[in-house]
Amino acid sequence: MINVWCSMAEKKYSWIVLFTLFFSTVLKAEYSFSNYRDYPVTETTFKLEKVADSLSYPWGMSFIDKEHLLITEKGGALLKINVDSGEKIDISHNIQSIRFDGRGASDQGGLLDVYIHDDYIYFTYSHDLKAPVSQKAIGGLSSSAIARGRLANNKIIDLEVLLIATPSQKGKKHYGSRIAIKDNILYAGFGERDLGMIAQDPRMHPGSIVRINLDGTVPDDNPASTTHLNWLPELYQIGVRNSQGITVSPHDGEVYFSNHGPRGGDFIGLAQYGGNYGWKHIAWGGTKYNGFRIGDVPFSKEFDIPLITWVPSPGVGSIHFYSGKVFPEWEGDLLVSALKGKCLIRLDFLDGRIVGEEIIFKNKIGRIRDFEVDDIGNIFLISDDADSGLWKLSK
Repeated sequence: MINVWCSMAEKKYSWIVLFTLFFSTVLKAEYSFSNYRDYPVTETTFKLEKVADSLSYPWGMSFIDKEHLLITEKGGALLKINVDSGEKIDISHNIQSIRFDGRGASDQGGLLDVYIHDDYIYFTYSHDLKAPVSQKAIGGLSSSAIARGRLANNKIIDLEVLLIATPSQKGKKHYGSRIAIKDNILYAGFGERDLGMIAQDPRMHPGSIVRINLDGTVPDDNPASTTHLNWLPELYQIGVRNSQGITVSPHDGEVYFSNHGPRGGDFIGLAQYGGNYGWKHIAWGGTKYNGFRIGDVPFSKEFDIPLITWVPSPGVGSIHFYSGKVFPEWEGDLLVSALKGKCLIRLDFLDGRIVGEEIIFKNKIGRIRDFEVDDIGNIFLISDDADSGLWKLSK
């Protein structure tokens, strides 16, 4: 009798395994992965030159004017750099970011993105909640945060903290924090702080795309004000692991963002009203770092589907749609920086779809964290390294 029961159980288990494999295969076929290592190298000629050196883990950058970039360093420094001469000027500020020591993958955060819009400079950073000494010894308490101020006489003045993610957490991982502004509304990605399923809880900020007015108030058409009454007011999208890039498309006016998967599963997707990308029910083809899978399938129709998903992970970073006279053949295409892949990727973007991919360059300047395009189309890049620099890509 026991043998009969075991046989029936084994058959049932076998059917479950077969169904899971079939379902997974169907989804994989319908939503295929992209491998950046297979991309061809561009035939476009270019020149890559260093503009400034001695940068320490730079993270974000934004043009002040045609000649100057404002660049953040994770350790807390804020620099104004002349893109012609390479001259650097320290900008003083009192942004309350955590201390970044550069001690490997578990030490992240600090002073992060910077975005200049009209008369204000917007920042994202890892807000130090000044935890007691006993807590600081095991990581302290910090949160992804957004602030703004004005630049005057090489100093940030009138600093206002607009949003601090709740709840705060110990540890220093997965802060997200890239900024985009569309129609005077600010969008930013808040990482899930390496806490996984917190990204499925709309009563908490980690693991989301947030959407606020430029003064920190909440737009009256956010999901919490209309159809998702149990969501925090600032939330626009949930189910995100660690958003490292965000931009507004010139093609359709929509906001797109990049997201780090775990071991595989990096993606670019559309920020969708009340949407859910599924982390940590699914991992978009990624696995745990020990190789074990996450979820039963890489994708699920229950959740939003990315525009493109990479396996293996390139360590996707900042993203921008290119516009400029320097590289007219790239007009309207999506450029993607990669940390792990140490490369700059071009995605041929047509009618809301990616119809081609190529590597512009790789293994030349290190782990590419961020880049900006000037008013004529030159591309300026920074790498996330202890001895980094500012580079210019031009013809």
